[in-house]
Amino acid sequence: MNMETKLTLRLNDKVIERAKNYARNHKISLSKMVESYLDSITKQKEEERKISITPLVESLSGVIDLPVDFDYKKEYRDYLDEKYK
Repeated sequence: MNMETKLTLRLNDKVIERAKNYARNHKISLSKMVESYLDSITKQKEEERKISITPLVESLSGVIDLPVDFDYKKEYRDYLDEKYK
């Protein structure tokens, strides 16, 4: 069950005016706009925490130094060409 709670914010007058104009032009309430923004950034942080790097993967990180202009797609294509001759 979703519950709504009132929140009071103190913001710069100019920011509020721009936000109101933006909301009006996009046919969305200012409350919904703020809620969407807060939902978006908090979910993003949660997702980042869920993606964990295993110790093995972390230990392999940086093992290979490749030239800046290394074209992995070309190298893989060449490998497949050679493999399936």
